[in-house]
Formats: sequence, structure tokens, C-alpha cells
Amino acid sequence: MDVDLSIKYCGLELKHPFMPGASPMVDSLDTVRQLEDAGASAIVMHSLFEEQIVGEELGMTRAREFGENSPEAAGSYLPDPEGYKLGPDEYLRQIEQIKKAVAVPVIASLNGNHRDAWVRYAKLIEQAGADALELNTYEMTFQLDQTTDAIEKQTVDLVTAVRAATTIPLTVKMLPFFAGLPSLAQRLNKAGAAGLVLFNRTYQPVIDLEELEMSHAYPLSSHDELPLRLRWLGMISPSVQMSLAASGGVYTVDDALRAVMCGAHAVQMVSALLRYGPNHLTTIIDGVREWMTEHEYESVNQMRGSMNIKNCPDPRIYTRWGYIKTLMSWA
Repeated sequence: MDVDLSIKYCGLELKHPFMPGASPMVDSLDTVRQLEDAGASAIVMHSLFEEQIVGEELGMTRAREFGENSPEAAGSYLPDPEGYKLGPDEYLRQIEQIKKAVAVPVIASLNGNHRDAWVRYAKLIEQAGADALELNTYEMTFQLDQTTDAIEKQTVDLVTAVRAATTIPLTVKMLPFFAGLPSLAQRLNKAGAAGLVLFNRTYQPVIDLEELEMSHAYPLSSHDELPLRLRWLGMISPSVQMSLAASGGVYTVDDALRAVMCGAHAVQMVSALLRYGPNHLTTIIDGVREWMTEHEYESVNQMRGSMNIKNCPDPRIYTRWGYIKTLMSWA
């Protein structure tokens, strides 16, 4: 009997949970086709950044006010164009082109934290044909008067506004810096989010000690990043009525299996595909199917969540007891 790998993610019927995550891989239609040929169940686009939208709108306003050749209309009002592969208009055209190139669902992505630009472009993204939209809320504050409650409310309000303006499924890609993540997940679900992607990655500044300059390092994710995803998937999957995706640190068949067992409906991969190529998806899919057959699982849905806090043989491992036992057992 063949194993049933199909699963529903944010209302989308997928042939299995495994897909590329948001990355520049989709800037090339040839690569997109390779990902589909390798078995990708969906294509997640890289993010369109709020700064691109605001920068383009500001540049257009300045040009209208002062004339296109005036200093005030110069490129200094725009984001550095070299920093972005596709501008807002090109991004919308890329959605249309990818939709024509592949048969699997296409999930677009918006990255920012102010709702006005998001709402307008969310509408345009839906009109361009995206099957779902991932809201990438990369928000880190250094303002002393900006509380956790205010940041959470801003995220919930953003989802509420985008939900009111669109009909396609919405997912929220989050940073892992929320102590009350289960409560926030419930609020986002009520606001209209169909799913959560756990987690976004932060890129850390690097200090050049000779030049005394700051730069950013852009390392690929490592296998060591996965346990944080597994812990939160296992803790919240029994209590939230929304789809969950693992993102970060998935390299092997075992990684993929663990993510599903902890509660993931979808498993997004980027670093592994950048390192090993699109065909690594085939390796993961075939390996999962082989493991499930060997262990007599009939379907992914049977396996999903089997090791979360509700179903784990020893759920204390997810709690403070697990933390204490780990520290006390160190030799």
C-alpha cells in the first residue's frame, strides 16, 4: 500500500508537506521549474519589502512635485536598487509568470510592519494570482517605550487589515521572541491568519575590529536551529486551530520527519536547497515515504503531531522539568 503524503496547509491541498521557503531562488523561472520537477508541493516567493514599496511611492511623489530631473527627485529618495532583485511592479509580474510556469500553489510574501502599504500590495498580489500570502513580520525594536503588548497588537492589527482587504489564505512568519506565543497565535487566528511559519531568522551584525565598521553576516541556517522550531511546534500544535509550518534548520529526512511529528503541516527548506540544489527536495520526499512505509504509517496526517506535548510519551520534556533535567544531567 502506498503511503498518503497529502496534507492541507492553510486551505491549500498539497501533495505533501515539503516546499522551498522564501528565498531568491524564485527569481529565476528555470529554478522555479526545477523545484517543481524535484517535487515541491508549493512555491514560496521571496519577500517584497515594505521599504521597496515606500521608496517607490516616495520617489514618484518627489518626481511629480519637483520634476524628474531635479535633485529632489534623485535616487537618494529610493532604496538602493542594487539591494533588491525585483521592484514592486516586477514582483507582481513575477507572480503572474510563476503561476503560468508551474501547476503547484504559489505563496507570495510581504515583509514589513506598517499596514497601509501592505494592504494595497496585498490586494495587488491577490489580483496577480497568488494562492496565499505569507506576512513576514520582521519586527525588532530598540525603543524603550515600545512594549511587547504594543508590538503584538501591531501584528494582530496588520493581519486584521490585510484579511479585510483580501480573500486568499494568510500566514504569519514570526520571530521566535514571544514568550506568550500560544496566546498570540490564538489572537492571530481570530484576526484571520490561517497559519504560522516558525520561525523567521535574524541576521546578526559583525564588527570589523580593524576598520571599525559594522556589517552583516548572512550564513545559511544550520541543523542546530531546528530544535527551537520543534519545541514550539510541539507546544502549540495541540492548542491552535491553524496550520503550522517549520522553517529553519531542516536538512535531512530525519529533520523533516521530526518537524511533522511535532505538528508541522508544511516544512519549508531554503539553506539545504541552496547548498545541495533543488533535487535535494526529491531526496527528502522519497526518504520520508520510505521511512513511513518501513514504520507502517499510512499517511502524513496519521503521523503529524504524534510527538507534540499532548501525544508525546513523556510530555514533561516540553516543560520546565525537561529544562531542569537537562541541566542536572550535565556531566
